[in-house]
Amino acid sequence: MPRFFVDGACDGDTIELTGDDAHHITRVLRMKPGEALTVCDGAGTDYHCTLTDTAGGTAVCRVDAREASRGEPNVFVTLYMALPKGDKMDFIVQKAVELGACRVVPYVGARSVSRPDGKALQKKIERWRKIAREAAQQCGRGRVPEVGECVSFAEAVRMASESDLPLFLYESEQENSLRAVLTAHSFASAALMVGPEGGFADEEARDAVQGGLASVSLGPRILRCETAPLAAITAVLYESGNL
Repeated sequence: MPRFFVDGACDGDTIELTGDDAHHITRVLRMKPGEALTVCDGAGTDYHCTLTDTAGGTAVCRVDAREASRGEPNVFVTLYMALPKGDKMDFIVQKAVELGACRVVPYVGARSVSRPDGKALQKKIERWRKIAREAAQQCGRGRVPEVGECVSFAEAVRMASESDLPLFLYESEQENSLRAVLTAHSFASAALMVGPEGGFADEEARDAVQGGLASVSLGPRILRCETAPLAAITAVLYESGNL
């Protein structure tokens, strides 16, 4: 069933969609009055609706029922992702949202090759936010996951340390596995810190552990920077009963 997000709660009996959403309904999906769709307020409530009117470039929907969104995990997972090269971040954001991540925060690592700044960086962030919103609609999320502003490595460590389970996914970790750490803790929030293509510098690993993050391994195989976060998110949500 088609799904659309609006900003804020819907208190009345009708919802009016405009702009890109109305265009998608009328021109792309070619929906007709009488067809069903779901509107979500982005705060965890779904509104099951019937399209009633598409005149004047708007889509008017009658609210038939309300219920809590079923697509939200009960664990708040934040991905701290070092800026990768090219358009890899587009893929990472999309798939992280589909899997159930609640927030993505890009940061610049010591070995990050991509270092956009100013308007170029802001343009990328806006694109990632659009990708997150579209992915949330497609996969049935009850909220649009946040894509934060780009921060420094030190700030990413500080922010990650505030979660119940802050994890530093380190390719050189020899003792602690992700599985062992997950099974040993109960948690309502988790932070996953992933490095760029070249991995973490030694001093970053030291600073992360000193900052309160648990260094963990994803196994004996070296995963690409776009694979590691998805594997880790999957493991966290599986262990917490969300898959």
